[in-house]
Amino acid sequence: MAAHLGAHETMEIHEILTSAINGINHFQLYRSMVTDQQLSQILDRHAQMMLSEYQTAVQSLNQQSSGQTTPYRTMENQMPKYGLDHPAPQSPNLAGTFDDRAIATAMLLCHKNSAAKKMMAALECADPQVRRMLQQGSVNCAEQAYEVWQYMNRMGYYQVPTMKEETTNTILQTYQPAANAMNQPINETFPFRQ
Repeated sequence: MAAHLGAHETMEIHEILTSAINGINHFQLYRSMVTDQQLSQILDRHAQMMLSEYQTAVQSLNQQSSGQTTPYRTMENQMPKYGLDHPAPQSPNLAGTFDDRAIATAMLLCHKNSAAKKMMAALECADPQVRRMLQQGSVNCAEQAYEVWQYMNRMGYYQVPTMKEETTNTILQTYQPAANAMNQPINETFPFRQ
């Protein structure tokens, strides 16, 4: 497959694989610092998934596998807690050690950035197999990010500020369906399209 990739998608894949190595290395570093059992389990599952995706990508690019990335199945499923409850102050940690909150935050940001980067790379790929692999990788990162976010939300590390219900409703109710567009074919709705 590698001979059939364009220069641009080759460089996108190079960036994705370099980022994957960095993420795997960081997750291994965090492993020795985690104190919370649940976060440790999440970290282990995510590190294993990241390594599996990396291996699949490398094998696929070297024509040793089909490039089928397994969808990630989150172990978390809870309703978010909304509102602020005395959020803890935050500042840079100059001591060189990480607590569980810092590790969870690093994991969350890694997954968020990887999801965005993989989707952007997929949009630049001509090869359909590589494109699908990157798209599934992006979805997997989004699922992992949400799993970490749920943990952080439950622990009070990532609180969700809210607005007054009246303000929320006022903003959301400003959006209305397009008049008479629901039952008309698109070319009748937009007559300037030929």
